[in-house]
Amino acid sequence: MTNGIIGRFYKQREPEKREHPEAIELSLAGAVPLAPARQSPSGEAPVSVEEAPLGPDMVSERVNLHRYLLDRINLGILDTLDNEEIATEIRPLVKDYIRRNNFPLNAKEINDLIRDITDEMLGLGPIEPLLTDDTIADILINGHDSVYVERGGRLESTAVRFKDEDHLLRVINKIVSAVGRRVDESTPMVDARLKDGSRVNVAIRPISVDGPLVSIRKFTRKPLTMERLVEYGAMANAMRVLLSAAVRGKVSMVISGGTGSGKTTLLNALSSQISPKERLITIEDAAELQLQQPHVGRLETRPPTLDGRNEIRQRELLKNALRMRPDRIIVGEVRGDEAFDMLQAMNTGHEGSMTTIHANTPRDAVGRLEQMVGMAGMPMSQLSIRSQISSAITIIVQVQRLSDGSRKIVSISEITGMEGEVVQMQEIMKFKKTGTDDDGRIRGEFRATGIRPRFIEEFAELGIEIPAMIFDPGKPLQSGPLEP
Repeated sequence: MTNGIIGRFYKQREPEKREHPEAIELSLAGAVPLAPARQSPSGEAPVSVEEAPLGPDMVSERVNLHRYLLDRINLGILDTLDNEEIATEIRPLVKDYIRRNNFPLNAKEINDLIRDITDEMLGLGPIEPLLTDDTIADILINGHDSVYVERGGRLESTAVRFKDEDHLLRVINKIVSAVGRRVDESTPMVDARLKDGSRVNVAIRPISVDGPLVSIRKFTRKPLTMERLVEYGAMANAMRVLLSAAVRGKVSMVISGGTGSGKTTLLNALSSQISPKERLITIEDAAELQLQQPHVGRLETRPPTLDGRNEIRQRELLKNALRMRPDRIIVGEVRGDEAFDMLQAMNTGHEGSMTTIHANTPRDAVGRLEQMVGMAGMPMSQLSIRSQISSAITIIVQVQRLSDGSRKIVSISEITGMEGEVVQMQEIMKFKKTGTDDDGRIRGEFRATGIRPRFIEEFAELGIEIPAMIFDPGKPLQSGPLEP
């Protein structure tokens, strides 16, 4: 080896004593070579997810190789090297080990092995190739020997395996410690995020009976645009025109939907319509929004310490955000008493603020908001709470994950005020299911109801034009690839 890193990279060998810092032990065993759509540092061909896992003998030898490398590598220098440098340095060591033990591996298998070890050193081991595969939306780990992914709206099993439960726990701790969080028997559940903003949820024993459960919701490196969502059939072009105008016109809105329905994806896309001149403050449990504006302040909650102190909740962050001179406040998801402060912000000069909520219909979203505001403990009557909701929020966008795995906007509704003690709404656009095709894909069409929203009456003064034809109920609204 002649690249000049040898002295830093290799340990000075001690004849009688070897010490391996346990805090940074590299658990390589079980990191199966199965990189889907993954390029090696040298540009070699990707390895398929469907590759068979290593047999017990090879897993055992991977452990021995791991120990062999630890004896020879200066772990303290790893953070200063990139993947290519590490791969270059360990290649002769791996080849030497294979030669000494007479393993029948060809050049491609050796390169796969080196690539997996490099991934483990700097990344998250067996799941690293899944994280770099842009066709995967979710990674679901059910214990050390069962890993699923969602691709194209459908779940599929992979050959990814961890060596054992301890190996999986080491990877989990690497994830949560990177964002200053912890997971142990006293705190067996945690929300975290990866460096790219992907959302991570972890549950371990004792609440997870059969071993650690990890759910990773991936986000694309480049957030989807409104135009791309139209091309993918997630909304009609008329919906894009209406919602884009509503954001530019500073109409406050709530995106409602179930788990995995695409709420955050839509929120990211909508945020692209906000003027770069505005100051935005985002508030999230785990930061994942990918706003592209230059003037963005990102706030994130903090869990309590071991003694139950120093927790910072979304409500405290919302109160603080109001002192930061925001033009708009964007809450990743409202789920508790912070709903009261969110409505207050929308009602006191922060028009155009947005949030998401877990609910199955627009009417359910209003009901959930009412319950959450009540959790704030403020002396407000039910009528007063509903009045706050009707004056603060103008649009509720309902998104849904359909049975075929596709995600669509199924309703856009406008809150028009109060009638008696009831919050009044009118549906502007919707998705109407018409059946399924031979492959089980949902068939349907986007339709306007014929109702023109009241809020567009003010848009002319702002120079925002909305074509009247998008509200025509006589024909389906266009979706799919946009016409030039």
